[in-house]
Amino acid sequence: MENEITQLLARVRAGEPACLSEVFQRLYPQLRQIAAARLRAGERTLTPTVLVHELYLRATNGEPLSGSDRRHFFTTAAKAMRWIVVDHARRKAACKRGGDLVEVTLTESLAQVPAAQMLDLHEGLEALAGVAPQQRDIVELHYFGGLEFAEVATLLEISERTVYRQWQRARAFLHAQLE
Repeated sequence: MENEITQLLARVRAGEPACLSEVFQRLYPQLRQIAAARLRAGERTLTPTVLVHELYLRATNGEPLSGSDRRHFFTTAAKAMRWIVVDHARRKAACKRGGDLVEVTLTESLAQVPAAQMLDLHEGLEALAGVAPQQRDIVELHYFGGLEFAEVATLLEISERTVYRQWQRARAFLHAQLE
């Protein structure tokens, strides 16, 4: 299946945008599982299905998701999901809707960050990108992509131990940024 996805992505890059629909159709269960892992159970307006469908709409209506293979596609999809969740958090936190930014406490698991506090996390990730882009990538893949450390290590072609160490450093950096 990985070769089929790579071939379809090559056809998308060659000017056949309809093949992107086929990629999404084949990877939909995995994308939905990633989205489900990222969203809080109490969230009612942004569900895993909505998140994946929004990802699809953005990929087909705007600039298509880049990807040379399945690995690169999932990396790009994780980043796009991050932006969708951040945009959703911005809309929810807009003052005209009664939202105010609140203090963020970074816990052991980033998955517990409420949508209203996602903006502060986003700003912290942008700051982290300037200092350590690989750590930002690890946070995006682990938190927004829902990948385990072993999967992140495979995608980034580094050891699992390095991923774990970089995760710890990124978490400490984000904690310091959010205080």
